[in-house]
Amino acid sequence: MSRIGRQTIKIERPVYIRETAAIVGVKEGEGPLSEEFDEVLTDDTLGEKTWEKSESALQKKAAYKALDKAGMKQDEIDYALAGDLINQCIGAHYSMRDMDIPFLGLYGACSTMTESLSIGSMLIGGGFANNVMCLTSSHFCTAEKQFRNPLEYGGQRTPSAQWTVTGSGCAILSAEKGMARITAVTSGKVIDKGINDLSNMGAAMAPAAIDTLLAHFKATNTKPQDYDLILTGDLGHIGSDIIIDLMQKEGYDLRNIHNDCGKLIFDREKQDTHAGGSGCGCCASVLCGHIMKEINRGKLRRMLVMATGALMNPMIVQQGESIPCIAHAVEIEKEG
Repeated sequence: MSRIGRQTIKIERPVYIRETAAIVGVKEGEGPLSEEFDEVLTDDTLGEKTWEKSESALQKKAAYKALDKAGMKQDEIDYALAGDLINQCIGAHYSMRDMDIPFLGLYGACSTMTESLSIGSMLIGGGFANNVMCLTSSHFCTAEKQFRNPLEYGGQRTPSAQWTVTGSGCAILSAEKGMARITAVTSGKVIDKGINDLSNMGAAMAPAAIDTLLAHFKATNTKPQDYDLILTGDLGHIGSDIIIDLMQKEGYDLRNIHNDCGKLIFDREKQDTHAGGSGCGCCASVLCGHIMKEINRGKLRRMLVMATGALMNPMIVQQGESIPCIAHAVEIEKEG
């Protein structure tokens, strides 16, 4: 590995995405990507008595599915890097207690998937591991209860609000050749532009995505047209419009290159999801499902995926604080 900028590391020892798995909930299965996931749940509770237990079961289900698809056993995984949105990351902690894998818990809010891919790439690239599991999840019902209102309250959602994805994605990184190679990672900085509206995450997170994207372009000496796709995690419709507009002012045209997982996973009009999808499981399920299938189909050769996260909780916002955000970028290439 070599550092090629303050925030960017070039992964020189080959690090591959060996296998992925994506499992989503009922509403996500009714969206335009329904055929792109490994499994669509018929019951978002997964037979559990609480939503928190349901999300943990969902994350564990994705982990087992990825291992099964890769033909690997748990003792072949050197580290599991996992996280979620629930307080103290109990979705990951309770899923991993049934697995015999060294574990590092992560919290980057909705940026956690690319955070895990970044750290996993550095572990393998630095020679400290051969196989790393990267795993995140979110659940609409746990997120609503924690960040907004209990479902029973039936509160009116604003047009700028996003719908937390019920889903989980797992990627197994390996030093052995796989579907695609991770060639560089750019770690984000915490960016806060004073947004304090919990119902407008896209506006809060877009500046962090812009900061990381500019850092990546500078360090790698690349431009948008060098990629088949620049994919953000969950800016949704509002955040995507902001990043395209502000990057244009920086001299970069993203209009035909950029898309967002929060825009892809739902049909905005038919499913009434307002500004689109969000949550740790948004980027995780779209990347580990639809995007990896597009890479395997040969439709994507080189891409940049960048998940964004809002690093707050309702209490601190109620105390008058604004919303600090972050974005982490991972460059993925298909060889051959």
